[in-house]
Amino acid sequence: MDHAIPILRTVLKTYPHTKPIKSGELTDPRVRLDCLEIDPIYRAFAPMAREQVYDVSEMAIVTYLQARAYGKPLVLLPTVVAARLQQGCLVYDARRGQLTPDRLAGARIGVRSYSQTTGMWVRGILADTYGVDTAAVHWVTFEDAHLEEYVDPPIATRAPAGKTMLGMLADGELDAAIFGNDLPAGDWVRPVIPDPAAADQAWYARHRQVPVNHVVVMRRDVAERHRGAARAVYDLLERGKALAPPTPADRLPSGVAALREPLGLVIDYATRQGLLPRSLSVDEILADSLAFMGE
Repeated sequence: MDHAIPILRTVLKTYPHTKPIKSGELTDPRVRLDCLEIDPIYRAFAPMAREQVYDVSEMAIVTYLQARAYGKPLVLLPTVVAARLQQGCLVYDARRGQLTPDRLAGARIGVRSYSQTTGMWVRGILADTYGVDTAAVHWVTFEDAHLEEYVDPPIATRAPAGKTMLGMLADGELDAAIFGNDLPAGDWVRPVIPDPAAADQAWYARHRQVPVNHVVVMRRDVAERHRGAARAVYDLLERGKALAPPTPADRLPSGVAALREPLGLVIDYATRQGLLPRSLSVDEILADSLAFMGE
């Protein structure tokens, strides 16, 4: 165990709750964070999952679960840094007529990658809430999964080279598409799920959670070599949330107990969609996290 104060190469998106950490307003004597800027943030996920090129990194929850299932040496810090209600993320071109969930069988739906966390959530909600057979949808992808080992299912095909998801939607080559933070604007863009805000509130009332998008992970060798580093980074993230405005930080669960149900739902959705090469349990993941959270 190294007793020197570690300087950790860190990648976090700038949110209200991470901004004071990245600016140096919040510090911790046990650790120093060398924060790198990567935009969009998902460009950091594959290098971290595949080669652990950073010491600490934000990561999509599905990417983390796949990395864990494939045996990558990453430790989950038990805190969520990004979550979003998802039902407005599936959109269609209203100039070609109305599209609703009951008409999605056989539809061509674009998604950045089949294993994208937002795509996982949308498919799970379509299946559980609207009875959509997502295996009857033709999924069109634009990027590989963040884990090289993962192979898309036969129901997913790659878009032609040079095509963009928004362009294919506008040209009628896609019937619908799933967007995240890059949700397009325009009168012609409409949500497939009618009144998605009300639908999201109904989903929240049922599940009492906001769908988890991003968590934070640490390289296992760093956590082992610098005992206390994982706890220090976790504490910084919690202090950032305490300083942030009440929304959305109040809907970002923190701590082992608070993550139990959200993790369970993600694992259930990911397993049913064939995104994991082996079964994972909430206890397995949280026990691993707790092992590095002591001083």
